[in-house]
This record gives sequence, C-alpha cells and structure tokens, in this order.
Amino acid sequence: MRISLRPPASVSLTPRVLTSGYPHDVSASRRCTRSACSQPAVATLTYVYADQTAVLGPLATLAEPHTYDLCADHSQRMSAPRGWSVLRLAPDPATIEPTHDDLLALADAVREAGRPVPAAEVDGPPALRLVPPVDSPDPGTT
Repeated sequence: MRISLRPPASVSLTPRVLTSGYPHDVSASRRCTRSACSQPAVATLTYVYADQTAVLGPLATLAEPHTYDLCADHSQRMSAPRGWSVLRLAPDPATIEPTHDDLLALADAVREAGRPVPAAEVDGPPALRLVPPVDSPDPGTT
C-alpha cells in the first residue's frame, strides 16, 4: 500500500458554485435556518425549556448554535410546540436608527481607544529581593 503525502495540486479558499445551486453561495448576510429557504433572516428564535416558552425577537447580533434565524415569512407563521407559549418581542421603532447619543458614545469610545497608554512609573528596585533563611542570623547584626 502506497500513501502519498503530497498536498493537492490546487487549493481554493473560495466557495464552489455549482450550476444546480447546491451548495448555496456563501454570503455575508444571515439566511433563514428553515430548510429550503434562502430568504434573509430578520428575527431570532430561542427556546426557554425551563419555562416552556419560545421567544421570537429581533435578529440577534451574533449567530449562536442554540438559536434559529428566521425570515419574515417564517417568523410570522412560527408556532410553538403544544403546551408552550410564544413570546414575540417587537423592536422599539425609536431604537432601530442610531440616536445622537449613540453616535457621541461611539465617538468617545474611539477617542479613548486611540489615546496612548501611560507608561508605568518605576519608583525603586524590582520587587524581587533575597530573603535570608530563618535559621541563620541576620547578616546586618553581629
């Protein structure tokens, strides 16, 4: 038996696009997690098992493994298992667009991050020093 340790002739870091459309193209936007749906996600579904509650809210900032991103159609038609309740959290229209305060806070954070860090002040020798053993006399006394 002969094993080849040579690398493949060509390696591509870009996704393959097949004419049949499978696998789907890689995109920067998040898509609906329902099978056969390629619509953009607009809401995130999370299950709270302890309370038997399905929580459907605005699209989460980060995609997490225990949440499900849904498109507008699937978020409207979403139903919970029998005996469970559905909590729909609608985004506050006033918080969708950044406010003047948000922009000022962002500008302040950028300014703070750009400031040089002051060097630590050294006020003496290093913190390490030799300590005589307990059973020997102190070298300073005779």
